[in-house]
Amino acid sequence: MEEPSIQYRVQKCSKCSEDCENVCDSCQCDLCPHCKENHVHDLKTMDHNVVIYQEKFNHNPEQVIYLSDPNSILGMFCETCDLPICYNCPKHKQHRQLEVRTAYKRKRQQHRRTIIFIRSEALFYRPALLIGIKADVQICHEKICNYQSQMLTIGNSLKDLIDNELCFFDFKHRCMKQKRKINKYLYNIQIYEHKYEQSAAKPVEFLLSTKTKGFPQIKDSLNLKHHTKLFLISETLDYDDFMESLSKIQITEKGQRRIENERLLKLMSTAELHQSVKVTGITGCRHISCVTSDRVWVSDAENNLVLINTAGDILHHVRDLYNDFFSGGLHTVNNDNELIYISMGYKIMKLSKDMKITSTYLEATDTPWIPQCVYWSRSTRDLLVGIWRMDSIPAKVTRYNQTGQLTETLEQDNTGRELYSYPGYITENINGDVIVSDYKTLGLGSVVVTSREGIYRFSYEGHPSGSGLMPWAICADALSHILVCDENTHTVHLIDRDGRFLSYLLIRPQGVFTPRSLGYDVTTQRLWVGSDIRQRVCVYRYITRKITQIDQPKAETNVMDPESEIQITETETLPVRNECLLKIVSPPELQQSFTVTGVNNCHQISCVTPDRVWVSDEHNLILANTRGDILQFPKDLISGEHGGHGVHTVNSESELFLIAKDSTIKKLSLDYKTTTLIKRIDSNWSPKCLYWSQHTRELLVGFYSINPSIRTGKVTRFNQNGKPTKTIQYDNTGQELYSNPKYITGNNNGDVVVADSYSAVVVTDYEGRYRFSYTGCPSGSGLQPWGVCTDALSHILVCDVKTHTVQMLDCNGQFLSHLLTKSKEIGIPHSLGYDINTYCLWVGSSDKKVFVYKIINLQNNLQGKSGLVAVSRTHEFKSSYSIYYTVPIKPNLKLEQTPTKPRVYFRSTLHSHWVYS
Repeated sequence: MEEPSIQYRVQKCSKCSEDCENVCDSCQCDLCPHCKENHVHDLKTMDHNVVIYQEKFNHNPEQVIYLSDPNSILGMFCETCDLPICYNCPKHKQHRQLEVRTAYKRKRQQHRRTIIFIRSEALFYRPALLIGIKADVQICHEKICNYQSQMLTIGNSLKDLIDNELCFFDFKHRCMKQKRKINKYLYNIQIYEHKYEQSAAKPVEFLLSTKTKGFPQIKDSLNLKHHTKLFLISETLDYDDFMESLSKIQITEKGQRRIENERLLKLMSTAELHQSVKVTGITGCRHISCVTSDRVWVSDAENNLVLINTAGDILHHVRDLYNDFFSGGLHTVNNDNELIYISMGYKIMKLSKDMKITSTYLEATDTPWIPQCVYWSRSTRDLLVGIWRMDSIPAKVTRYNQTGQLTETLEQDNTGRELYSYPGYITENINGDVIVSDYKTLGLGSVVVTSREGIYRFSYEGHPSGSGLMPWAICADALSHILVCDENTHTVHLIDRDGRFLSYLLIRPQGVFTPRSLGYDVTTQRLWVGSDIRQRVCVYRYITRKITQIDQPKAETNVMDPESEIQITETETLPVRNECLLKIVSPPELQQSFTVTGVNNCHQISCVTPDRVWVSDEHNLILANTRGDILQFPKDLISGEHGGHGVHTVNSESELFLIAKDSTIKKLSLDYKTTTLIKRIDSNWSPKCLYWSQHTRELLVGFYSINPSIRTGKVTRFNQNGKPTKTIQYDNTGQELYSNPKYITGNNNGDVVVADSYSAVVVTDYEGRYRFSYTGCPSGSGLQPWGVCTDALSHILVCDVKTHTVQMLDCNGQFLSHLLTKSKEIGIPHSLGYDINTYCLWVGSSDKKVFVYKIINLQNNLQGKSGLVAVSRTHEFKSSYSIYYTVPIKPNLKLEQTPTKPRVYFRSTLHSHWVYS
């Protein structure tokens, strides 16, 4: 009779088909040995907690019998003696005791940082050293023989010295000895890592081993010498210069084997958000000093300095931080993780690692000189201090050693010109360069770089386009790049060590919006970014490792939601695309202009008919015709609280919707009667702008938070009955999309287009999924968006008050042209309105003038024809509808003539019929 077989299910790796042996507690994925190694080497997951799979089930550990007494079990741990003991042991009765499992967890946690270093650093970098050692084994003898040959040419009189020096050197043996040394080192730390992983089942054995062996010595350098760099040979000398020849044959100090970061690290194609942390206890994030990968000091502009972890918890609060409008880099962290900061009394203080002792590191300087920024050099262990003089412009940077003695002052270049005006932030590059963020005048500044010896190297003054630079926080990374926040464009510039612009690393990053502070973590190569107007810090990854065996991501099948795509099964005749029927008029043709009385400027325009528009400023709202006559002047409807930006819109029936003084949304009928459509429900949010979608017959409303410490916005979609149906607030990473929506519109493809106060036009699709942000041309050059609208060809048009232009983009955010450039007639364009009937653009200026431009016309082959044709671009919403238009084409249509109202058709994916609107 056959014995019944038992089938076991083997847990498989989450990343491949191999058997699982480990599990990551941090991201809950199962890992085989190979994928586990890749997981702990990847900079994205290097600090994750990877354990053996058994620990996932909290199994009972093995019981260990006390050797002196076989009837006793080691179940307790004596903290006094640091030993596992049996229950009720009389020798340790008066000592502090813990249950073995509790003691094990504490000890294991103490070893965790060492294990992370072994896994992610030691086992990654040290094997790379073998490459150089193996190469030396092959070539060292040849190199030494070459050195010997060169030295023999100096003169026969030196031959005996050379032979005596070299004949007893067995270089190959020395290199092989190095190879054995590093292999033994790797073996020992791998054994330690293995014991750490397997310790969950044997906690007593682990505690005993930590008592006898302690922590392994993980050294930054293994003291491996370069035997091939033993001699320096001078040029050939005459025999008569014998004594001089001897002095020029120098045996140099053996260099340490090192691996350049450029061989191991590389830039990622784009910066990737790793984590977002909400910070309490401060009003913003003006400066960041990294302590460990999970702890940073963050300060604001109001004397607050807090230590937080990655959960946003406040671990310590320093309240005597110095404060000045331009000062930023007021604190730094030394090699011992002690905080060094500038206090209110202009002293430079030091807070101990345990945060119990505060001592004075440097006394206050002479009265005219005030310290503005500090930076601790981890390579030289010096303190760099940026100092500003109260009674004059020139400033300087001073260097102090560990004892607080002044060792160097940087003040002028080699021509005697002052290097600095107002140093706000300071840092140091890997090559020893001193980098200073220096303010010149309001809105302009530069990054000033000097060498380790104090020699001026260069000044970086912004993008090569000449857009200028208003520098705030700066830092340097492991690849010697310099990173600087630019207030003018709300970007983070990435430049190389020689001052060449490489890219905009971040452009108005979501959730931060206005980057002002930077902190670089040298362990994880991550960048911490904060804004001084928001209580949030975002952590980005933009550097990854080169020499890794990280598996390529498996190809994934793109599975679409069956209701997320437009599906037309039956054969239907679809309308023609607008591109086939319409064309851009270049340059735009001015139809007419007029001055609007009753307003101070034109902050918002809402087109009613081809000859009537609603125009508003901060406080006034009027209905005017194309002669500038006031047709209606409803009073006390809008308020300066909302700025007059995007506060009204017109629906398909020419009724006006507006944001009223009481922050409700009212409807003004054709007979000018007012009704409340949407009441203010949440007192924390106030409406800022609105737009009626002619396509979906829905109202889009932009809100902003009235809490000044939050500074965020959102867009809510309301149906015709005033009921909210959708809220758009976050991107797919959970970061806020808007800081303060100023104007809002919709595009033919269903996109929601928002002109946000902080330098961007933010575009999401109909469902609220983030698509892109436009930040000027070229990207990152800066934008101050005001009025925004879209045309029949799905172009996005936006007023830029920074350049006094109207810019045209395509529906994917690509810059097409400056539709209107700076001119004396228009002044500063503030608002836009698009008439879908005449394809005309209405532009409101800062001096209460309105200009009407023809920007789109029919294709030449359609001029003079009449009949029904499709003019609106066919587009597909990602959820429910495809939308098409048909309008009559009339020959010689004039501005004053109103064509038949467009017909809008909705094609539903949930039903097989067409809906006419």
